[in-house]
Amino acid sequence: MNKKLFLIIIIILLITPGCKSSKKDNPTNNQNITNNIDNNEEINNMKLYINEKEYIINLENNETVKELLNQLPLELNMQELNGNEKYTYLESDLPTNASNPKHINTGDVMLYGNNCLVIFYKSFNTSYSYTKIGHIDNLPNLGKNDINIKLTR
Repeated sequence: MNKKLFLIIIIILLITPGCKSSKKDNPTNNQNITNNIDNNEEINNMKLYINEKEYIINLENNETVKELLNQLPLELNMQELNGNEKYTYLESDLPTNASNPKHINTGDVMLYGNNCLVIFYKSFNTSYSYTKIGHIDNLPNLGKNDINIKLTR
């Protein structure tokens, strides 16, 4: 039953018009990224900037990541939650394949629901389900304040 629902959602996403374009989008870059994804090339990482410091997100190979890459570059304000994560809601929904990881590791980048991007900066056990986007090695404690980030290829 879940597989059928997932396939129906994918089909709907494929026939639905694309995401609302942002002024920050560069059509040439998006075209190249889309071509890479369409050719089934695996894209291994993307850049994350926090306070002008660059981090590399080692990406999963899934539909969620492919769609997120099509939306780059993104500049987002992430809010603090629970002393262990930063989150923001994306303008567009992403495809999901959520499961319960049981344990979150420092540096995990996940999607909660279909449009809530989460960066975890402390490890803990969880009962929530997420779609894994990737992982950031050596991510520091991001503190108690909201942060501004930039995601690029």
